[in-house]
Amino acid sequence: MAIALRILHWACRIVLAGIFLYSGYFKLQSPLQFAAAIAGYKLVPDSFIVPLADYLPWVEIALGALLLSGWKIRYVSIGASGLLLAFIVILTVTYIRGIDADCGCFGFGDKISPRTIARDVLILLPAVFLALEERLKKTAARYTK
Repeated sequence: MAIALRILHWACRIVLAGIFLYSGYFKLQSPLQFAAAIAGYKLVPDSFIVPLADYLPWVEIALGALLLSGWKIRYVSIGASGLLLAFIVILTVTYIRGIDADCGCFGFGDKISPRTIARDVLILLPAVFLALEERLKKTAARYTK
């Protein structure tokens, strides 16, 4: 069981890091399009759009790099979980409001839909696993004795 958990740990780290690195890099390549995607959500004041478009990709890249490095995995994955949860809430609110907005997650032209929300929920799962991994190990050890 320990080997399976180590494999799952590494798979979650690598997949999650890759997603954050790709997403952040893609947004850095098209900052104006990303700013337009943020504006399309109609959730933040106009004065926040450009700073969000400038700094959010760097946050994603930092999370990806930290996940790869292995530094403070629990805390980094809690941060990743929080960011992903915020994305899920924002996508859901925008969808419920009936706003036809571009997700801006991994490219442009991908409209917010139940599919994009479900995709983000699936991405959240490895982050939550990494955040709770030590607690899960302790719980499993208690029941396998």
